[in-house]
Amino acid sequence: MTEDSTPRTTVTARAIAQIKAKLASGELIPGQRLPTERDLAAELGLSRSSMREAIRALTVLGVLEARHGAGVYVTQLEPSDLLETFGAVAEISRGETLVHLVQVRKILEPAAAATAAARITEEGLTLLRAEMRAMERGTSSEEIVGHDLEFHRLITEAAGNPVLAAILGGLNSRTFRARVWRGYQEENVFTRTFTEHEAIYRALAERDPEAARIAAAVHIGAVEGWARNQAADGLAAEGAVQHGT
Repeated sequence: MTEDSTPRTTVTARAIAQIKAKLASGELIPGQRLPTERDLAAELGLSRSSMREAIRALTVLGVLEARHGAGVYVTQLEPSDLLETFGAVAEISRGETLVHLVQVRKILEPAAAATAAARITEEGLTLLRAEMRAMERGTSSEEIVGHDLEFHRLITEAAGNPVLAAILGGLNSRTFRARVWRGYQEENVFTRTFTEHEAIYRALAERDPEAARIAAAVHIGAVEGWARNQAADGLAAEGAVQHGT
């Protein structure tokens, strides 16, 4: 089968796979300029249109970067760049998908907290305490969400794993956290949330990994409960629409 008779998506997928193979082998390295679209297409035996689509797709994923007037380059391939699109999924997800994403966080965040308990510095603890106090004094949802995000970012940063930090950063995007805090505001459970943060902080300050794991799991469990309520409300609304009520 020639390329002309092969579905475009299949050809593009092959082009993407071949570029990724060059990255995996070290033939292409972070910061390196790609060969021209024409040369790369000729080298891989593909059409320029298929190569153009592959480059565009890898640019969206953060693997490649188009520099105006300078060509296309391999990015630094940092986890934060490669997982940037992951955050968009958390921001727009609803229903059961939202619950599943929170469950992923429920697995990863307690592990991050447990690791952070053994690694966090006194400076890190001081910064955490400052974010907690600022969160409690916040007068707007935007302000509270900002300090909440920083509280969790400091913990995952202290765990020392940039891939884990990037994944949790996506799951804890500002838009997603704003949705959660709006729900908390409606349910008037801010005080409970602040108490949960206090428990996490205390476990970290005491260098107790197991206590940190449990405190984080309890905290995310509350978020999971919110997500389940959101999913149930969505199903109820969908059912009402289907039945014309």
